[in-house]
Amino acid sequence: MTQEHRIVVVGGGVAGLDIASHLGGKQFGDRRFSVTLVDREPAHVWKPMLHTIAAGTQEVTTQQTSYLVQAHNRGFAYEPGEVTSVDREGRSVRVAALRLGGDDVLPERSVVYDTLVLAVGSEANDFGTPGVDEHCRTINSRGEAIAFNDLLRTRMLKAFAAGKAFSVAIVGGGATGVELAAEIVQLVDLVEHYGIADAGEKLRVTLIESGDRLLGSFPERVSREVRKSLEQMGVHVRTGARVARADECGFSLPDGGYVEADLKVWAAGVRAPTLIRSIEGIERTPAGQVVVGRDLVCVNDRSIVAVGDCASIRGDPLGKTVPTTAQAASQQAAYVIDHLATILDRKQVSNFDYRDFGSLVSLGGYDAYGTLGRFGLFKGGFLRGRVAQIGHAMLYRRHQVRLHGLRRGSLLWISDMIGSRVRPRARLS
Repeated sequence: MTQEHRIVVVGGGVAGLDIASHLGGKQFGDRRFSVTLVDREPAHVWKPMLHTIAAGTQEVTTQQTSYLVQAHNRGFAYEPGEVTSVDREGRSVRVAALRLGGDDVLPERSVVYDTLVLAVGSEANDFGTPGVDEHCRTINSRGEAIAFNDLLRTRMLKAFAAGKAFSVAIVGGGATGVELAAEIVQLVDLVEHYGIADAGEKLRVTLIESGDRLLGSFPERVSREVRKSLEQMGVHVRTGARVARADECGFSLPDGGYVEADLKVWAAGVRAPTLIRSIEGIERTPAGQVVVGRDLVCVNDRSIVAVGDCASIRGDPLGKTVPTTAQAASQQAAYVIDHLATILDRKQVSNFDYRDFGSLVSLGGYDAYGTLGRFGLFKGGFLRGRVAQIGHAMLYRRHQVRLHGLRRGSLLWISDMIGSRVRPRARLS
């Protein structure tokens, strides 16, 4: 007799949507997986692409995957809404009421699970810096990226139309901050292309990093080349500058310096979302991540699996840490897809082993840099220019193939190529 096993996946990011798409309705022996994906957004956007949507150099409607459509196509259920709490004893999650246009569309409700997969990603960490919550924008989700772009376009075009300068300051010299700075410069170049004269001269973008270099997790050569390219593009880079306070007009630095900004972005630090930090009785890291074993199962609760940025793996004999990247989340999702049935049967399973295939950072249409992973024939080789740009694009296409299959993923690629020839190169209206 077939037994239904209820899996609730919280978070439809790189890992969560992959797991739901591959396990929904699948049969393993006498167990059938009934999968429900819960997310407050209506659609999925590949997280490394959020900065392009925030800047307006990509249109969200052409780069998103509707959860409702994906659920229909891949055999899982989609439950819209934000998970506000987890009841470990009752094995259920509480989903907030869904409001649209000021009206309650769905009431607050509970969703019961046999296995809970936490895939809620991470958020920027303000480290308690005064004023950040009140005055800074973050770009952790599709909704935040869209809201930021609306604000950026409105304020920037209003300033340019009045003949005034416009300034953006970004705190955090990791991949998000670096790529967002480049995309904003590219947006203004496109604004000039569409007829707003001297827009580039009116824009000031400042990138603030507390460490001694940008892209601290990348090889030093990549950091050095990226900084040089950004400065050539007109970005003002400040390293070794920790923000002491944010206010309505900019950022105060401990040395008495001040960075003025009409629009402020906080892209520094990584911590687990509030939901993860609120779950009682599970072990967490200081950043709030769920501590899991090398099978990605919570060390305190065998009914909970955690993947991606919200998880921290204990017990690697080589002392390796898994980075909070889309690459790592994708690998963990593939592991769960392959091994969850065996884990549930309490049988011996191989440990998750992260493999670093290298890192890439794209500076919009200007340049790209990267490094190859250190395994096999590859020894961390340096990539730049067109090869790195193609590599960066291929990561996204691979993600589409994972979600939609080779045929549909290839058709989406062709559709994007055709669309890029006829759509405006930037979102300006």
